[in-house]
Amino acid sequence: MRYLSGCMLASCLILIFHISASFADERDTRPALSSTSKEQTSVSLTVYNVNLGLVKDQRVLKLPEGLTEVRFMDVAAQIIPTSVYIRSLGRLGMMQVLEQNYEYDLLNPQKLMDKYVGKEVKLFYRNPYTDKEEVVNATLLSNNNGAIYKIGNEITFGHPGRVVFPSVPDNLMSRPTLVWLLKSAGVENKVEASYLTNGINWRADYVLTLNEGDDRADIAGWVTIDNKSGSSYKDARLKLIAGDVHRVKEEADYRDKMVRAAKAEAMPSEPQFRQEEFFEYHIYTLQRPSTIRDNQTKQISLVDASNVAVRKELVFKGANYYYFSQYGDQMPKQKVGVFVEFQNKKDNNLGIPLPKGIVRVYKRDGEGGLQFVGEDSIDHTPKDEKVRIMLGEAFDVVGTRKQTDWKKVSKNIYEASFEILLRNHKKEGITVKVLEPIPGDWTILGSSHEYKKTEAFMAEFSVTVQADQEAKLNYTVRMKY
Repeated sequence: MRYLSGCMLASCLILIFHISASFADERDTRPALSSTSKEQTSVSLTVYNVNLGLVKDQRVLKLPEGLTEVRFMDVAAQIIPTSVYIRSLGRLGMMQVLEQNYEYDLLNPQKLMDKYVGKEVKLFYRNPYTDKEEVVNATLLSNNNGAIYKIGNEITFGHPGRVVFPSVPDNLMSRPTLVWLLKSAGVENKVEASYLTNGINWRADYVLTLNEGDDRADIAGWVTIDNKSGSSYKDARLKLIAGDVHRVKEEADYRDKMVRAAKAEAMPSEPQFRQEEFFEYHIYTLQRPSTIRDNQTKQISLVDASNVAVRKELVFKGANYYYFSQYGDQMPKQKVGVFVEFQNKKDNNLGIPLPKGIVRVYKRDGEGGLQFVGEDSIDHTPKDEKVRIMLGEAFDVVGTRKQTDWKKVSKNIYEASFEILLRNHKKEGITVKVLEPIPGDWTILGSSHEYKKTEAFMAEFSVTVQADQEAKLNYTVRMKY
């Protein structure tokens, strides 16, 4: 029985060996097909403003019946392999995906030499005596800190010859490649490969041009697309999604990055972009194909609005720690901020979701030339909301603050008096908004100007200052902590 069992075991091992060998032979002999952008019928590109793009690449594959290894080339170099998905656009059941690989072991001189260790190469060198180029066959023994060759029965290193290789190894790619093992019914298939890629981003940039009276403005918005993904997208159907998309990084390398979505707002601009609502997003589809080349920055017009009503505002703002100190000048010659704001409403020639970006503000000087007067970033702004832009600080308007009185009324009640002096060195009168962040439970006991309680801890005063004049704001406040 033991002898028979041993024979049976040997037979099984031999059978397994033959089966494995036949599978290996089948793997080595199965057809391979390379697909490049020449087979591409269309490409769609959705760009998020978090350095992320979604690519949908449609191609026609002529697959033989059975198993085929398909090398899907001309994909983004910064592809996220775990996000790849391929599907047949033809009849169901005509194609099955068995394996999916991402080959990123890219061809370079060092790796090519490494792949040929133990193999024969040719060395071309110029004979110094005959001044003719000669060739010698050599076996590359090692490529560790320099190439070591066996030529005939001798070993050498530092050979001056130019190395020539018979071919590129199959497991070394000239560019990033997706490799699928597909099982096909032997029909022509139209497939769509979709994947996420890093290295492509977009942002919104705005130009706001003020009129002479600072009460009207023209606004132009542009989309700037920066493509460093390692691939070009010819005649792509372009969509933009703005928002704070949450990206999760696993403990593994960048290939394990995943993507989740949060809220987003964005903006269309007729006739270039068409807007539609989708989930918690606004999607903006360019109404024509556009080619986005690798290592290219492209700008596309997004919005163009004229005669938008704006309001310039001068703001003098305090700090809550003023209310805990006693007497004296807390901030002599305090700066006065300059702001411009407008309503994003339809009756103000806007009323469209504005994606976050940088607003650069210009105004014409006395000679009619445009001059830059400041810039600020804005967050995603839905329609019917206010946009507020800080431009800088006023040159000719100065404010000083003095605490004129302070006392403790009881255990947790205090009173403080302040004098704010505003000086206007301009040729025209101005109005300054004074914002006082008063802490605790507070009440204004007396004031030289009217005020509004705009927030729980904010008193707002409006102070008019004539040209080349000064104005004083005095008030007393009682605070309970």
